[in-house]
Amino acid sequence: MTIRRVLDGVEAYLRHEMDDGRVLADVSPAVVRALAAPLPPRREKRKPAPVPVLTPTVDTVSPTVDPAVAGKDPVKVLADIAGRVAECRRCVLCKQRNRTVPGQGNPHPELMFVGEGPGADEDRQGLAFVGRAGQLLTRMITAMGFTRDEVFIGNVVKCRPPDNRTPLPDEMEACLPFLREQIAVLKPRVIVALGATAVLGLTQAKGICKLRGNWMLFDGIDLMPTFHPAYLLRNPPAKREAWEDLKAVLVRLGRPVPPVGSGKSGQSSSG
Repeated sequence: MTIRRVLDGVEAYLRHEMDDGRVLADVSPAVVRALAAPLPPRREKRKPAPVPVLTPTVDTVSPTVDPAVAGKDPVKVLADIAGRVAECRRCVLCKQRNRTVPGQGNPHPELMFVGEGPGADEDRQGLAFVGRAGQLLTRMITAMGFTRDEVFIGNVVKCRPPDNRTPLPDEMEACLPFLREQIAVLKPRVIVALGATAVLGLTQAKGICKLRGNWMLFDGIDLMPTFHPAYLLRNPPAKREAWEDLKAVLVRLGRPVPPVGSGKSGQSSSG
């Protein structure tokens, strides 16, 4: 692994921690001593050897967006995207995955939810948001007066990052065209971006704590940033703010705001 890739990973992790409201990090004494030690003298740089131009292998899948996708049958396009995702080898996440997670739901949704990436449960089942965070998302959706079958749920990356770490910039760049293609054919009226990584991937904006609750746009579609359900599980008081964001979504959709606890399955967003 290159030093640049390590630094990118550290930066992405620290930004994720800051966006979740944490300002301290646990560092071992050995690491502190290593950071405080004087740097070794610089070695004279050698001229790098010419880098050969590599031809892409046959299993490289390009997620180039089809400009005519908006005029096609969403069910067929979504199936085609899922097939290309399953064969994708564009980043290192393909090496450890069990199943790809293209996303699932209504092919004609008013509302779309976008998260960060699959976790262990999603990696086993090939479905988005089916673990503990997914169960809370289901309650949030129900509290809004929807069912999961009425919305579409996807992620910025379609393969599980190791140990559920934040996706690295090159991994997001490789996978985002699939998500953009899905959004182009789904044509949701509103997108709810769940957490810092989803907001960053869709808008390039950073800082979920300051962005949540403020309307943004993605390709002309209203986008509401809010907290990721995994964050809400760790920080239950933030559920109140997330519910305010979801109520704003309902108002934008012209739908009534149900009293808490009166969703279709009788569950509330309080989780």
